[in-house]
Amino acid sequence: MSFYGSLIDNSPAIIIAIPLAFAFLTPLIDRFLGKSIRNFWAVLGVLLAGIMTFVMAYEVLGTGNAIEYVFGGPNGMDFPLTGGHPVRITFYVDGMGAFMGLIMAVVSMAAVIYSVSFIKKFTGGEKYFTLLFLMLAANFGMVFTGDLFNLFVWFEVSSVAVCGLTVFRTNRGESFEGAAKYLIYCTIGGLLLLFAIGLLYGEYGHLNINMLGEAIAGSAASKGLIMTDKIVLGILVSVFALKAGSVPMHMATPDAYSEAPAPITAMFVTASQAGLYALFRTGFTLYGSNAFTYANDTFTVKLPDLLELVHVAGWIIIILGVLSMFVGVTLALVQKDIKRLMAYHAISQTGYMLLGVGVGMAVLATADFTEFGRTAMAGGIFHIFNHALYKGLLFLTAGAIIYKAGTRDLNKMGGLGRDMKFTAVFFIIGALAIAGVPPMNGFSSKLLIYESVFRFNPVIGAIAMLVSLLTLASFVKVFYSAFMGPKKKEMKGGEVPNSMLIGMAVLAGMIVVFSIAPSLVVRSLVDPAVEALTGVAGDTSRNLTLFTGEGAWNTIVFLGAVLMAVIVALILHSRGQKGTVPKGEGKKPYLWGNPTEIDGRPIVVPGSNVYWGFTQALKKYFDPMDRLHSGLINEYVFWLILMAGIVIATLGFWGVVF
Repeated sequence: MSFYGSLIDNSPAIIIAIPLAFAFLTPLIDRFLGKSIRNFWAVLGVLLAGIMTFVMAYEVLGTGNAIEYVFGGPNGMDFPLTGGHPVRITFYVDGMGAFMGLIMAVVSMAAVIYSVSFIKKFTGGEKYFTLLFLMLAANFGMVFTGDLFNLFVWFEVSSVAVCGLTVFRTNRGESFEGAAKYLIYCTIGGLLLLFAIGLLYGEYGHLNINMLGEAIAGSAASKGLIMTDKIVLGILVSVFALKAGSVPMHMATPDAYSEAPAPITAMFVTASQAGLYALFRTGFTLYGSNAFTYANDTFTVKLPDLLELVHVAGWIIIILGVLSMFVGVTLALVQKDIKRLMAYHAISQTGYMLLGVGVGMAVLATADFTEFGRTAMAGGIFHIFNHALYKGLLFLTAGAIIYKAGTRDLNKMGGLGRDMKFTAVFFIIGALAIAGVPPMNGFSSKLLIYESVFRFNPVIGAIAMLVSLLTLASFVKVFYSAFMGPKKKEMKGGEVPNSMLIGMAVLAGMIVVFSIAPSLVVRSLVDPAVEALTGVAGDTSRNLTLFTGEGAWNTIVFLGAVLMAVIVALILHSRGQKGTVPKGEGKKPYLWGNPTEIDGRPIVVPGSNVYWGFTQALKKYFDPMDRLHSGLINEYVFWLILMAGIVIATLGFWGVVF
C-alpha cells in the first residue's frame, strides 16, 4: 500500500490524535519555550488537523466510499448474522462525517488564529489552548466514531472541555455559575445516554452503530418493535437535543455561551452541531435507513412499524425546531448583553437545522420525500455549514466589540464604527447572513427550507420566515447600539489586533465566496451528506443554480439584476433636479462620520429600548418567559427532566397508548 493510501486509511485516527497530542504538549511548550512559540505551536496544530481533515474529506466525498478505521488490528470480529461490521472500536467516516469534520476544522482554525492576540489579556494561556484542543478532539471524535460507547466518551470529553473553558475567567462568579449549570445539564444528558447504550447492549450485545441498526431492523422484522427500541430513540432525541441547545432543553446554554471567551463561543457552535450530527446519525442509521429500500426512484417499505416510529420522531424534532426558532429569536430581541443575545440567536438558528432534517425524517420513504422532504433535509444540513461560518464570525465580532468597549452591555456602547471599520464590515457580513438576506449564504439554505417546509405545512413555513425578519431586526439593534451614535469617552480607540482580524476575515471570506456560489457547497458537501444518512441520492444543484423543487436560485443572476438596477438608478438620479438643504435644520445624523447630535440632542437609542414597543405588546408572552428563565438550576433541571420525559414517553408508548 502506498504512503497516501495508508494515510487515508488511518486519517480518522490521525485527525483526532493531532489535537490530543497538541493538548498535552502545549503546557510543556509554554513552560520551556515561551508564549510566542506556544502561540505558533497552537496555530500549527490546528492547521495540521485542518489539512488532514481536508485531505480525508476530499477522498471520501470524491470517491463516495466511507473510511472505516478499526482499533486493535486491521480486521475485527464480524457480526455472524450480517457481516461487514467489526466488533472492535471503530471510526466510520462517510459523507456526513466528512462534512461535519470540515466544519470543525474551519471554525477551529479561525478561533485559534483569533485567540493568539485575544488571549494576551489573560493569564493561563497554556490551559486555554489545552482545553481548546481537547474540545476539538472531542468534536472530531463525536462525528467520526462508529460505535455508541465511544460516542458517549467523546460527549463527556466535550462537556468537560466546554465547562473548563466557560470558567476560564476565574475572576467572574458568573463564569462559575454558567459552567456549573452546563455541567449539570450535560451530566444528566450523559447519564441518560449511557442508560440508552446499556439498554441496547443488553438487548443486542453490540455497540457498533451500523450493526445495531441492522439488529434493530432484524428484531422488528421477526417480532415487531419492542419497547426498548422506542424508549432508546426517545432518550437519544432528548439527549442530543440537549447537547444542541434546543428549546426547551436550552436553559443552561445561554449562560455558558455568554461567559466563555469569544473564540471559545465560536467553538461552542461546533460542539452543539456535533450534538445535531449525533441526533441525525442515530435517528437515520439506527432506525430510519433500515426500514426501507430505495431503487429506481421508488421506495419499498420493509418495516412499516419502524418507519412510523421514525415519522413520529421527525415530528418531535420539527416541534423542537419551531420552538427553538421562535423562543430563541424573541428572547434575543430583549437582550442588552451582546454575548447573551448572540447565544439566543444560536439557539434560534439551531431550530432551522432541526426543522429541515425533521421534515425529511417525518416524510421519509414516502412520495413526499422525493417531492420536498429531501430538499428540506438538504436545506437543514446546508444550514449547519452556513451557521458555523456566520455564527462563528458573529461571536468573534462580539468578542472584538467587547475587547474595545470594555463592556457587554449594548446600552453602554456606541460610536465604535469610527475606529473599528473592519470589524464593522465583518459584523455586517455575519448579520446579513444570519438574517437570510439575499444573496448571502444564509439565504440559500433558508430558501431550501422555506419552500420545502411550506409545502409540508404552510403555517410552519410562515413561522420560519417570520423568525428571519425578527433576526434582522435584532441585529439592526446591535449594529446601531455598538457602531453608530456617539463614542463613549471610556472606550479604547483603534482596531483590534491583526490576528483577531485575520480570524474574522477567514470566516467572512468564506461566507462571501459561498454566498456567490452556494451550489458548490450543496453539490460537493451537502448532497453526499444527505445520501449518507438516507441512501437517497439527489440533484439539488447544477452549475451555479440551486433547485428548490418550486423554483431556482442563482446568485450571479441576482447580483447582475441588482447591478443593472443600481446603474439605472444612478442614471435617473444624474438627470434629476438637484435639491438644496435649508439652513438651520440642525446637524446631519451620524452615519459613518463625526456628527453626534441633532439640535443638541444625542442621536443614540439604548440597545434595550429599540424594540420596547414590541416587548410591551407581547408582555403576556415575555413575563412567563422571564419566570421560566429564573437562573435557578433546580428549576432548569426540573424542566429538562420533564421535557425529556415527555419525549421518551411519546416515543416509548407510541403504538401502545397513542
